[in-house]
Amino acid sequence: MAGSMRVTGFELRAGSRSGRILIILHQETSSSGRVGQILDRMGYEADVRRPVLGDPLPDHLDDHAGVVVFGGPMSANDDDEGVRRETRFMDVILKSDKPYLGICLGAQILVNHLGGRVATRDDGQVEIGWYGLEATPAGQTMMDWPPMVYQFHREGFDLPRGAALLATAETYPNQAFRYGDNAWGIQFHAELTLAMMHRWAVRGAHRFDLPGAQQGRQHLDGRLVHDAALLDWLKRFLDRIFPAVPTLP
Repeated sequence: MAGSMRVTGFELRAGSRSGRILIILHQETSSSGRVGQILDRMGYEADVRRPVLGDPLPDHLDDHAGVVVFGGPMSANDDDEGVRRETRFMDVILKSDKPYLGICLGAQILVNHLGGRVATRDDGQVEIGWYGLEATPAGQTMMDWPPMVYQFHREGFDLPRGAALLATAETYPNQAFRYGDNAWGIQFHAELTLAMMHRWAVRGAHRFDLPGAQQGRQHLDGRLVHDAALLDWLKRFLDRIFPAVPTLP
């Protein structure tokens, strides 16, 4: 990418290398939301790619400090070239040993790459709205977790072999995991700004009739009660995953 580009609060400067994060989104209008804002304040720059819309992926991560893959309306099981390229790209990420965070679809793509199963529940139950979260013993030793999180998904995943489960829930037991030293996956969404939640509640309203889904008003009312703890967790979680950006002399 030449010149300078601003995306969701980041400024990507040509030639900058020390603190660049590869951000993978899945729709033209998608945003990195609060994850992008927090990483920006931490000193990182964003290299935004949308492989499902034809953007290339790098052959290596020598020029990046880490990767974040966000959610999207598609399935990790889709026979789509963009999804397949992202799944193959997991091999580049894991071999690099750079920090990786997969959110919802991003976690499920990692699970697929590791040979795990991504699927809907047999009874059709979904998580769309606010639901309880419980840290596992492994998660408790790492940090405090929020008691309620925001969800927007119809598929869940099996825990990949060799992964450590960090958080669980009633309907979809596998909510957060760590694989190796630097790969992390979470099923829920802490990245939504208030404007993003309004858009999701409007554009996703056709899914509120699915089994287990909450109605749009519950999404916004729940944010007033639960979001402060979720945002506090997100800041601590990102600080845990991504190292401090070196300051130039």
